[in-house]
Amino acid sequence: MAADRRNAVVVDSQGVSFELDGRTADFGWSQIRSVPYKGSFGGTTLMVAVVLADGAFYECAVEARSGAALQQWFAELAPVLGYYLGGRPQ
Repeated sequence: MAADRRNAVVVDSQGVSFELDGRTADFGWSQIRSVPYKGSFGGTTLMVAVVLADGAFYECAVEARSGAALQQWFAELAPVLGYYLGGRPQ
């Protein structure tokens, strides 16, 4: 889970959830084609996208407190996405 005061990204056994200013969007693994993610140019924002099987695209950005926190989020995301996406293209 990555969260700031306005937004959050949760990746778990159910799929990927975005919370954006109090609104939640849930995406189950069976719907998801890929989950690309990257850091911002400035180095403290995690940007995560969900691409669905039908091509629809959703994204969420979460501000980390530090570059080290962002790196920790990367370290946590990679194995979880690898496990649940099971070789699907990113």
